[in-house]
Amino acid sequence: IDGSLAYTTSGNVVNTQLSMASGTRYMQVQGWDNYGNYYKSAPISFSVTSTTTIATTAKFSDIQTFSGWESCDACAGPGGTGPTVPYSMTQWISNPSMDGKTAQFWIGGTTPYSQALWWKQLGGNSSAYNFVYDLYFYVKDSNAPQALEFDANQSVNGMKYIFGTECNYKQTGTWRIWDTANASWVNSGIACPKPAAYTWNHLTWEFKRVGTQVQFVSVTLNGAKTYVNRYFYARPVSNAYEINVAFQMDQNSYPINYSVWLDKVSLNYW
Repeated sequence: IDGSLAYTTSGNVVNTQLSMASGTRYMQVQGWDNYGNYYKSAPISFSVTSTTTIATTAKFSDIQTFSGWESCDACAGPGGTGPTVPYSMTQWISNPSMDGKTAQFWIGGTTPYSQALWWKQLGGNSSAYNFVYDLYFYVKDSNAPQALEFDANQSVNGMKYIFGTECNYKQTGTWRIWDTANASWVNSGIACPKPAAYTWNHLTWEFKRVGTQVQFVSVTLNGAKTYVNRYFYARPVSNAYEINVAFQMDQNSYPINYSVWLDKVSLNYW
């Protein structure tokens, strides 16, 4: 604050309250990762009165390299009671890769319409209202997936906000979005073509938390941006304070073993 160190912590999240004198203050956030990379935010100017809360921008980059990913197969099915299937995640893949830090997600078995889900917890932040989930994905067989799901989730103030999205290749050929309160998929009407094989596809989803509602703002796939502007109510949740990102693979009616590679996975929120 004002050029002097005010707070430091280790981990993926900076979330604290600071006391400072009234008046115009300047804040900057700095960080170093485990590989010696250095990050610094642009200076933020703000005015301090009796109590001021500053919602700063946080960005998690290369999330596919983070340790501590969690996963399941049965919990990814309808009602959380899907079939058990073989699946895996392998990090630090160099080929295919954009920068030598790709993660490979694999699902196998012979059970039609089975699923595997992976997610990474990023801590909590009650000041986060805007989210940008950005990543690159790569497939070798465009016909293998029934659907690919890309999600972000926030639990705060006793409510769970699920920014759930699914590119449903086989059934609708469109993006479906998650109605949290009614626990159901809703067809957005926005086309989602099969991903190009043997190439990197760039996906960006923008979300907002608006009151007790989830807003799906827009989706950008390989440079083509479409505004969604759909709202759904959140649902109550107990004892949860979190932000996470998730990725799910779905098998089709004739399942085969297949992989999806993710690279440059990031979540930006403010």
